[in-house]
Amino acid sequence: MPIRTALLSVSDKTGLMPFAAALSKKGVTILSSGGTAKSLAAEGIPVETVENYTGSPEVMGGRVKTLHPRVHGGILAREGTDNADLERLGAKFIDLVVVNLYPFEKVASNPNASFEELIENIDIGGPSMVRSAAKNHARVTIVCDPSDYERVLAEIESTGEVSTSLRRELAAKAYAHTAAYDAAISGVLSGPRAATSDEASANPYPRYLTLPFERAYGLRYGENPHQTGAFYVERSAEPGTIARAESLGAGGKELSFNNLVDVDAALEAVREFDRPAAVVVKHTNPCGVAVSGDLASAYKTARDADALSAFGGIVALNREVDEATAKILAETFLECVVAPSFSGSALEVLRAKKNLRLLATGAWLPADHAGLTYKRVSGGLVVQARDATAPGEVTKGKVVTKRQPTAEELTGLEFAWRVCKHVKSNAIVLAKGERTVGVGAGQMSRVVSVQIAGEKAGEESKGSVLASDAFFPFPDGIEAAAKNGVTAVAQPGGSVKDPDVIAAADRLGLAMVFTGARHFRH
Repeated sequence: MPIRTALLSVSDKTGLMPFAAALSKKGVTILSSGGTAKSLAAEGIPVETVENYTGSPEVMGGRVKTLHPRVHGGILAREGTDNADLERLGAKFIDLVVVNLYPFEKVASNPNASFEELIENIDIGGPSMVRSAAKNHARVTIVCDPSDYERVLAEIESTGEVSTSLRRELAAKAYAHTAAYDAAISGVLSGPRAATSDEASANPYPRYLTLPFERAYGLRYGENPHQTGAFYVERSAEPGTIARAESLGAGGKELSFNNLVDVDAALEAVREFDRPAAVVVKHTNPCGVAVSGDLASAYKTARDADALSAFGGIVALNREVDEATAKILAETFLECVVAPSFSGSALEVLRAKKNLRLLATGAWLPADHAGLTYKRVSGGLVVQARDATAPGEVTKGKVVTKRQPTAEELTGLEFAWRVCKHVKSNAIVLAKGERTVGVGAGQMSRVVSVQIAGEKAGEESKGSVLASDAFFPFPDGIEAAAKNGVTAVAQPGGSVKDPDVIAAADRLGLAMVFTGARHFRH
């Protein structure tokens, strides 16, 4: 179907002028409204205003301008079926609709925006035109994303029209666009910002939560080879997340479900540290973590903390990967390495590893960045604020034993505490300085986690410090730790048996800090 008339009405004018100029050059009549029409005219692009086309002026401060039978009739009319009706309306076929909506989400992201400002940024005419055009995509092309201008223009310049397959693809995208827009509005209107003044407090979680995602790519498989899978990304995903990471590998195997879950776990853990740090993850649990003066040393120390488990693991690093680090990474079979970036020489080394996936996050999110986390349960979703604390909880904690921890022990405890929040509960981390020596994860009994961490550490457990993600319900965990040579403990406290646990620590000569904070990871 040839493009004869295009309706352009956009809030985001990125790339619009060259696109409109090219359409005009092809002989396409351009209709436009409000600020878009003024911008086009200012660039010397021939444009007919919607007001002139409909014969009706904009009213109510611009609230009503495109809601008119000549506009929607021109969009919804079917060639050969509705021609007579269109003629009675004095309208013409509109073949291309280029519309994006008032920036409600952008305004809503500003905590200082008034509620009245939010309401004024709810678009009415825009979504109506988008949905009308998308419904009639058998004839009409709908474009709501400036990144699609080039593709649409290429087809028009090549054949004079837009292909059926592209029209259908853009229609689906348009409905996703309006669905996400309505989801954002319903969330705000049912959330704390819509609370009336007589409400003492508002629930920070909106009553209606609709999460828009877009499929990024298919996965090799799900958790197991007999399960299929796909990776979906949030529309609003921040730079620095896995969703925005760039794949820089040599084109080996696609990432699997488990790979992505492990990569995210490793990335979250390595964010905890400001100095060069490395985290090796296996089955979502850190098996080796270290901080050092340079990245290569940090990674080697983290790998050697549990070299057996590191084989086939996921590595996260918080600095650009240099050649020295790359050479050490290449010594072990790894599934994936994620870092802010990779130097050219590092890529040359690592791309020689056939199936090693490399992900560059670019921008780096701090450990305390705000966000929500979601977990699917049968028939629903549990939502919570991201666990963004840990730094400083040990140093600001309360020493509850007769013996004070030494400066060296405090350094180790602070480090182990930051790692512990990323280990599946019941979680126990043994550390010396700023390196892990043993990790006990995911056990039903806390004392068993202590025993596993001690077994992992072996002789290294002597003189180590211990962090526990939750309180010790009985003295047996402390007794097991002391038997393995642990000298100091950080734990939340809060058990009814705290006096017994403290007494055991005093009897065994351990120093113990209560942080007052728990970091379960389920």
